[in-house]
Parts: sequence; C-alpha cells; structure tokens
Amino acid sequence: MKRLSIDTTQMMRRTEDLIKAASNRYRITVQVANRAQRRRFEEFDNIDESRMKPVLRAIVEMSDELTQPEIIGE
Repeated sequence: MKRLSIDTTQMMRRTEDLIKAASNRYRITVQVANRAQRRRFEEFDNIDESRMKPVLRAIVEMSDELTQPEIIGE
C-alpha cells in the first residue's frame, strides 16, 4: 500500500508544538501512542481509507486540535 508523503519539516513543527503545549512530555508521548494504537485498530476495518502511518496521523490530529480548538466541539 502506498503511503502519502509528508513534509518532514511540517511534521517536526507540529510535534514540537505539541511538546511545547504539553505540561508533561511523557504524558503527551503516551497520548500520541494511545491515539495511534486506536487508529491502527480502526484501520483494520477500513484498510483503504488510511494512507498515513497511525502515529503521524495522531500527531497531525492532535496538533490540529491544539491550533484549532473549534474542531473539537463544545
């Protein structure tokens, strides 16, 4: 399966933003890992849906939630 190419500079910026915003580096790392693991299990049902590795997708989603809180919902 072909994966989408991801700009590594953008990914590094997103990762740094997540770490800077977190009060605990370990906790944010565990949160990213947990979300990635959930994503991986969800992908088994929709294998054609995802073209991005689960951990990268988790970083993108979490950084989007950080920069765009309106997408989380109230």
